[in-house]
Amino acid sequence: MRAFAGILATVIAGFLFGIRASGGSSSQPTAIDLPGGSAGIGFDDLRFVPFLKRFLAPAGRTGNLALVDPASHAVTVVPGFAAKGAFSGGHDDGVTSADEGKGWIFATDRTSGQLAVVDPRTLRIVSRAKLSGPPDYVRFVELAGEVWVTQPDKERIEIFRLSESNPPEIVHQAFVSVPGGPESLVLGEKGGRAYTHLWNGKTVAIDVKKRAISASWDNGCKGSRGIALDEPRGLLFAGCAEGRAVALDAPTGRPLSSLSAGGGVDIIDYDPKLAHLYLPGGKSATMAVLAVSAKGKLSLLGTFQTAQGSHCVATDFAGNVLVCDPQKGRLLLFQDGYPSSR
Repeated sequence: MRAFAGILATVIAGFLFGIRASGGSSSQPTAIDLPGGSAGIGFDDLRFVPFLKRFLAPAGRTGNLALVDPASHAVTVVPGFAAKGAFSGGHDDGVTSADEGKGWIFATDRTSGQLAVVDPRTLRIVSRAKLSGPPDYVRFVELAGEVWVTQPDKERIEIFRLSESNPPEIVHQAFVSVPGGPESLVLGEKGGRAYTHLWNGKTVAIDVKKRAISASWDNGCKGSRGIALDEPRGLLFAGCAEGRAVALDAPTGRPLSSLSAGGGVDIIDYDPKLAHLYLPGGKSATMAVLAVSAKGKLSLLGTFQTAQGSHCVATDFAGNVLVCDPQKGRLLLFQDGYPSSR
């Protein structure tokens, strides 16, 4: 009877606190508050920058791009982006996506319709360029030395080149037409391919040099959302809005496996060192951690409780996993204690 009481107390505690991972690994997340975030932030993109050892957290309506140290949990901000009033519950205007390349940070501002270049040494915006449409994702394409900005409302990707000046100016170069998309964007540098989704359950490969779609495949999603890539193992991952992850063979688009977990999936991320895929569900307030075998077989390691609306995630490839908490305008930092799946 005493043993049963102890088990019951453990179950109740896990339910009440909602922060213990199932499946053998446990972690209480560290809540990281962002300046001006207490009224809520409609997060979208999160990104880790290895050379800075910082997460990039575009903080929407606050007008700041936040840089978060996963070791010390310190937050520094880049100000100067357009700010918005009340939190609407959805994706904010202002700065919503950022990436790094050649020692610079590139960030999109939905309100001003601009692409900004940030100097991470001074934490200042050093140049701007006007975008030709409302932005979603920004990614630096190392193979081409270009900055790509997805524009779903225009069904295209806008490409910019960098000038040789210091700081660099960003100059419009070309468009890539993506009818029915693009949603999300990931780069495979060695193979010269970029990958993005169409809204109707398809994934497309883009030839970076030709700036054109080279292949299109069914990805098995009712609603295509997040995307991730394990280029060395030739694996491509799709996050489905209905609460599912799909593994595809990156060269051919052949479906390899799928797994359902949570609901309201949007942004996903992948740690190639651990071979773990992170699948946050905004509706289910959970984050599933999936093991990925060498052949693309997905299996559930466990599930963390997050917060309502927590639809975005990023990893630093060292076991630190950052999840957004839009309603409280903060970030939740989890430790992935599961064994490597490689």
